Order: sequence, then C-alpha cells, then structure tokens
Amino acid sequence: MSLFNQGRANELFDEVRRSGTKLVVNDDDDSAVCILMTPEDYMRMSDDYEDIKLRSVAEDRWKNFDKSKLISQEEMDRRLGITPEDLEGWENIELE
Repeated sequence: MSLFNQGRANELFDEVRRSGTKLVVNDDDDSAVCILMTPEDYMRMSDDYEDIKLRSVAEDRWKNFDKSKLISQEEMDRRLGITPEDLEGWENIELE
C-alpha cells in the first residue's frame, strides 16, 4: 500500500505488466488487500473457471445419464410441433 500512498501506483502497474500478478498488502498488519493482474491474466483465469464449472455440470449429467430416456429427433420434433417444412432452409445456417 505504501506505493499507492506515495503516489507511485503507476510503478506498481508497470511491474504487474512486466512480471505478472501482485498481491497488495496492508503495511500496518500485512493483511491482503487485493490482487493486481493484467486484464489478459484475469480473462484467462475467468475462462478457466468457466471451463471447470461446465465440466462439472457435464460430469454430473453423465453420472445421471439414463439411456432409456433417449428419444429420437423425429420424436422431439413431434413433441415440439416442428414439421419438416419448418426446417427448410436451415441446412446452411451455423449455430454457435
């Protein structure tokens, strides 16, 4: 915190850009105040966290998978009221 208090935050930010994540501690009691990191490191960490959550959901679904409950595409279309005419022209559309 002393760098912030001395008006030298830009030095700290430059160091974060050069060498990575920094833990900011309170000078009085050495307690953690915050973590500084580049936006790229934050996005990478955030993406990794989302991937872990999605994997956990997929694993839970796989554990509870019951093959006997599967239905065909035709049956799903029937239940949803989708006709072959409704699907015309969709062959070349990409969904993400």
